[in-house]
Amino acid sequence: MTILLELDEVQSQRLRDLALALKVDANELARAAINDLVSRPADDFDRAVQYVLEKNRELYRRLA
Repeated sequence: MTILLELDEVQSQRLRDLALALKVDANELARAAINDLVSRPADDFDRAVQYVLEKNRELYRRLA
């Protein structure tokens, strides 16, 4: 998939500066940032998992 992003001058400069500091291409840095964002589970999912684990802690202990 190809996505075109329009950054304002400040955002563009910050991306270039960060990429330069990390010694990577700015496009690759943007791609990695997007990949990181879409790879993380949603906060709601994390909260739901924690709720289920806490709620069933004693059951899981007995089954182990």
